[in-house]
Amino acid sequence: MIDTLSKQQRSKAMSKIRSADTMPEWILRCGLHRLGFRYRLRNTHLPGRPDLTFRKYRAAVFVHGCYWHRHPGCKDASTPKSNVDFWIRKFAENVERDLKTKQELEERGWRVTIVWECELTRHTVETIRRIARRIKQGAGCADDLCYHDSEVNRSELLGVAEEKVRYRLASYDEKPEMSGCRATKAKKR
Repeated sequence: MIDTLSKQQRSKAMSKIRSADTMPEWILRCGLHRLGFRYRLRNTHLPGRPDLTFRKYRAAVFVHGCYWHRHPGCKDASTPKSNVDFWIRKFAENVERDLKTKQELEERGWRVTIVWECELTRHTVETIRRIARRIKQGAGCADDLCYHDSEVNRSELLGVAEEKVRYRLASYDEKPEMSGCRATKAKKR
């Protein structure tokens, strides 16, 4: 299959793909925040700069895109038909780096959890609650008593995440008005 976009068009499309503040990441962040969790974003002092770190629990969470990090058995982990050798090598490097990062964090005493993009978009509430239990694991809490009994509403989380991503993309050109999220209000510094 031939790429229907020119090199410039492909470059522009690929430049819109970000590694931070993605829709799945926003879904997880808002959901965990509503359950009472507080976290640090992209801790540069740890290997791999985990998306979320919970120092109190020595837990690190990575939100992986199924395509880029090769989620086993996921339909979203397809391989492009053009430049196949490049993509196979690129994906293998990503997977190898992920394994190395996980090992380094575990050697430092951190519990590492990987959350897949498809889990957050297809099974939002269940995934957020599973991650909340995993974060608290080993902290001496009963599963459901460890975090606030806040309601996690899937459609609200998806709406907030979509708004945050739209705001981020628009910020490359100009900043639009944003209504905000109770869970993670934008702060001016």
